[in-house]
Amino acid sequence: MSKILIVEDDVAFCTMLKTFLQKKEYEVFTAFSGNEAILQIQETIFDIILTDVRLPDRDGITLLETIRAKNVATQVIIMTGYAEINMAVNAIKQGAFDYISKPFNPDTILEIIEKALLTEDNPVQKINKEQSASSAKASTPANAKVSFVKGISDASKKLNEYVALVAPTKMSVLVIGDSGTGKEYVASSIHKNSKRSDMPFVAVDCGAIPKEIASSEFFGHIKGSFTGAVNDKVGHFEAANGGTLFLDEIGNLSYELQVQLLRALQERKIKPVGSNKEIDVDIRVIAATNEDLTNAVKEGEFREDLYHRLNEFSIKVPPLRDRIEDLMLFANYFLEESNIELDKSVVGFADEVLDTFKKYDWPGNLRELKNIVKRAVLLSQNDLITLELLPNDIAYASHNNKQTYGLFKSQNEQELILDALEKANGNKAKAARMLSIDRKTLYNKLKQYDISL
Repeated sequence: MSKILIVEDDVAFCTMLKTFLQKKEYEVFTAFSGNEAILQIQETIFDIILTDVRLPDRDGITLLETIRAKNVATQVIIMTGYAEINMAVNAIKQGAFDYISKPFNPDTILEIIEKALLTEDNPVQKINKEQSASSAKASTPANAKVSFVKGISDASKKLNEYVALVAPTKMSVLVIGDSGTGKEYVASSIHKNSKRSDMPFVAVDCGAIPKEIASSEFFGHIKGSFTGAVNDKVGHFEAANGGTLFLDEIGNLSYELQVQLLRALQERKIKPVGSNKEIDVDIRVIAATNEDLTNAVKEGEFREDLYHRLNEFSIKVPPLRDRIEDLMLFANYFLEESNIELDKSVVGFADEVLDTFKKYDWPGNLRELKNIVKRAVLLSQNDLITLELLPNDIAYASHNNKQTYGLFKSQNEQELILDALEKANGNKAKAARMLSIDRKTLYNKLKQYDISL
C-alpha cells in the first residue's frame, strides 16, 4: 500500500482529502505545518507528499528541498492557489513532480498521484513494475480519456445533482444549453451513471445528416433497397440497442423524420429501409438542443407529441459566464489535455492571462476555452502561457458587465471582500472562490481589515 503524506494547514480540507485517498486504498498521513512534516519524513519513507505551497512556518519550496535531501525517490506534488503559479513553476524546476491549483477535482489529484507512482525512481514502480504498467493503461490520460471536470460553482453543483438524480432512471432526458456548453458530456455522464453503462452510447449529430439518407442512418437499410445500398446497414437505433442513443441538436430533424422517430420511441420497434421485418429495440434516448423547442412547437416546426416524449426530464446546462468559479478548473483541465495531445509540457498560466480570462465573456463557452488553451499550448515556448499567445479579441477584452472579484493589484480590496462575503451569504469558502484566492489568504485579509462576521 502506497504511503502518502498531506502537508496542509487547512484542517477541514486536509481531512477531506485524506478521507478521499483512504477510500482509494492509500495509507495516508497528515501534517499541519512544515516542521511537523519534517518530523514525519525523518521517521517514514513516503511514496508521495502533497504539500501546500504556503505553510504557517515555511513555504513548500524549502520543504521540497528537505524532502529531496532525505529521499530523492519521494515524489512531491505542490498544491497552490491561482495567484501562486510562479512558485509552483519554481518548485517543478527544483524537483517537484507536478503541481495542482486549488480548488481541484479529486479525480485530477488521483490521476497525478497515479502518474507519480509510475515513475522509474519511485519505490512502488521498482517493487511491482508489471502491475504499475497495467494500471497505467487503465488510468493515465495518454491511453484513456480522463474524466471531465464537474465544477464547483453553484450552477455546476445543481447540474451534477440533476445528472445523479435522473441517471439511474429510464426517463428520456432533454439537455438544453448554448452551443459549446458540454451537452454531450452531460449526456455521456447520464449514461455512465445509469444501469446501461456497460452497453453502447451512440451519439448522433442530427444537423449533420442529409435529409435524403436520414431514415437509413437512424433505422438502417437492407442491400438493394435503393441506389447505392450495396450492403446491409445497421442504423443508429439498432447500434444503440440496450444502451443510450444521444440525439444532438434534435431541433434540426425534418418534420417527416420526427414522425418516424416518434413511432420508434412509442413502439420500441424499427423497420430498416427496404425491409418488411421489424426489429425490437431497447434504448434510452437523450436529446439535446441549443434552441427554444417550445417556440418551435408553437410555430409548428417541431411536433408537440415528440417534444413531450423526449422531455420527460429536462436539464439546463449553464453557460461558462454563469459558472465563472469553474473557469480555471476547466482551463487547467484543457491545459493538461493539450499537453498530452501536443506532447508539450506547459505548466500553467501567467497572472495576466488569469485576469484576462476572467474579464472575457466566453460566448463560445467551454468549446472556445478549450480551443484557446490548445492554441496557446501549441504556440508556447516557455513554462507559462502568456498574454501574447492569446488572440487579440481575448487578450484585450474589456470588462464585462459582471463584477469581477480578483484581488490582484486591486485598489479596493476591502470593498471587494465585503461584497463577495455579502453575495456568498457569509460563506467564507465560497467568497474565497469568488475572489480567486484560497481561504487562508481570505482569513489574513479579514484580519488585516478587521472584518468580523
